[in-house]
Amino acid sequence: MVTLGGLARKILGSSNERRVKALRPLVAEINQLEGEIQALSDDELRARTDMFRKQLAEGTKLDDLIVPAFATVREASKRVLGMRPFDVQMIGGMVLHQGAISEMRTGEGKTLVATAPVYLNALAGKGVHVVTVNDYLAARDSEWMGRIYKFLGLSVGVIVHGLEDEERREAYACDVTYGTNNELGFDYLRDNMKYDRAQMVQRGHHYAIVDEVDSILIDEARTPLIISGPLDDRSDTYNSVDALILQLVKEDYEVDEKLKTATFTEDGTEKIENLLHAAGLLKGDSLYDIENVAMVHHVNNALKAHRLFQKDKDYIVRDGEIVIIDEFTGRMMPGRRYSEGLHQALEAKEHVQIQPENQTLASITFQNYFRMYEKLAGMTGTASTEAEEFGNIYNLDVIEIPTNLPVQRKD
Repeated sequence: MVTLGGLARKILGSSNERRVKALRPLVAEINQLEGEIQALSDDELRARTDMFRKQLAEGTKLDDLIVPAFATVREASKRVLGMRPFDVQMIGGMVLHQGAISEMRTGEGKTLVATAPVYLNALAGKGVHVVTVNDYLAARDSEWMGRIYKFLGLSVGVIVHGLEDEERREAYACDVTYGTNNELGFDYLRDNMKYDRAQMVQRGHHYAIVDEVDSILIDEARTPLIISGPLDDRSDTYNSVDALILQLVKEDYEVDEKLKTATFTEDGTEKIENLLHAAGLLKGDSLYDIENVAMVHHVNNALKAHRLFQKDKDYIVRDGEIVIIDEFTGRMMPGRRYSEGLHQALEAKEHVQIQPENQTLASITFQNYFRMYEKLAGMTGTASTEAEEFGNIYNLDVIEIPTNLPVQRKD
């Protein structure tokens, strides 16, 4: 039995097919312009950029320039790269311009697809960011596709690891900027730690096209980017408190290994207060006075280190360092550290050098960073499976772009 929805799809096509079909007349207009633009000299083709910018300044809407701008980029690509974007690549570019995700099969030329919408949106002069997954791709694409933009009179920058602030500022000031999600995110965090707006490197978040968008915006969405800095050296306090914990007996504390908690009993609290007083580490009469908040933190961590964490089970000591053992895999996790002073308490327990505590100075997730853009788009070969998440989180539609030639493989 055919459902009403199935009948409608059969007659009208799916929403994806209708969206693609609506763009085909624009492709036809671009094709009609091809002969006219082909007759232009290089200088005349380049001059179209200034013409478009003048039209925008006079009030023309960006959408009204889709056809002439896309036709201009197609001709520039033919002359500079020897590649003529196919009609389906033009459709993919329009989907990106509309602020949606172009899902294209592997080998359909996603890198070239982005050039037309990047050019069109860069005409506004607010900067366009093309986001890739690593420095190699950012550098390669900025050089490769950058030839088209430069031919048409646009400036191109690239953000990779190791650049100084001035170099980053110059790259972000360009019409088109390539970079990785990590570099762009950390630049935003560093900018928020600057004291003067003139020291910032980014100039805003106007429009971004994210390559491998499912990887960056879904798989790594909740990954936090964190900038941290060391606190004052308090190794003497950790060592002093560690020595006092050794004087406690079982009646002084309660341990719940299942919940991973260790707390002082009433007798234990009184005993640790007396020990802290005698050692000159307590301010006032009570451990729980406001001025002793930091000391409560120290004694609680020291108690956990001694009563909840076992050497050679939860951690090992190697080369004078505490190395955490993953409780699920049993593997060592070098470089990982417990937070909030617990790792320092373990270092004091094992009498190794105590590293300074770090505090979080700035943090943001990729999800929150990319939602700041006025317009966001993406490309990938596999987005349909996460279409609902893209819609709910980023308000992004996923549009499947037809292949240039029929697919021979039968799935």
